[in-house]
Amino acid sequence: MSRFDQAEAIEELQRYRLTNERSSERICQLGAKLINEKYTSKLGDQVWPFYEQMTIAALDVGDFELADYCIEKLKIRFTEKSLRFRRLLGMRCEAKGSLAEAQQIYDSILQEDDTNMLAAKRQIALLKAKQDDANMIEALTKYLDTYYDDHEAWLELCDVYLSKYMYEQASYCCEEMMLLQPSNHITILKYADILYTLNQMKLAMKHYCKVLELCKDNVRALYGLHLCASKLLNCEEVSHASDLHALATERLLKVYKENVPETVRKSLMDYLQQPTEGTTGVSTS
Repeated sequence: MSRFDQAEAIEELQRYRLTNERSSERICQLGAKLINEKYTSKLGDQVWPFYEQMTIAALDVGDFELADYCIEKLKIRFTEKSLRFRRLLGMRCEAKGSLAEAQQIYDSILQEDDTNMLAAKRQIALLKAKQDDANMIEALTKYLDTYYDDHEAWLELCDVYLSKYMYEQASYCCEEMMLLQPSNHITILKYADILYTLNQMKLAMKHYCKVLELCKDNVRALYGLHLCASKLLNCEEVSHASDLHALATERLLKVYKENVPETVRKSLMDYLQQPTEGTTGVSTS
């Protein structure tokens, strides 16, 4: 059995803190050994971020004994006036299912500091867990007014709008995400799907093509392109719809030929061979 190297464990935990990686089980494993071996006395001022990291990891894995031990250590150094410490108390309430109490803590933090990013994100997560869509939309909108470049927050807002069938608002969120991450094909695909739902076929087709530029033979994008092109075959403003329709059909057949059983490929061929408005069918020979 290899000897536990405390210095390496400290370096690994510091690396997790720098990268914000939530490897909670590993963090608890390393931290618990350091605590049991009383190595924390050698950490100096670094012991406080260590205890905070351990608290969050322990709550993630449901180790309330370890979490409470670290919280008590932090309480010695920080009073409950500390917003950061109170956030940890709120997270403990969340983990134990005391959502109303957690909400009160986060609300009190934001009353004192309405730009507190960590408390705002915990509040949003809490509202999501409670399925309180109206207040979640309000909280996300307020959060994004301050932290515009948070791609994940835009995605959360987009998804909650989609759950409420608010497609115009969801499309706006996608546009903001594409400004932040212009090469993220998943966001572009989501935007294209929303545009299709809104019956904006020309713009949807353009973005399905963009997805295929970034991620060749993406099946969802190929289907989207096929559907858009089918609806635009008789549109004089889109002279290339026929070519795109044929391209989508060809590449779909190629993808399915290489990756699925013959019965599935036959079903696809039957679907693609159905007459489309403005065409007499697609040759698959």
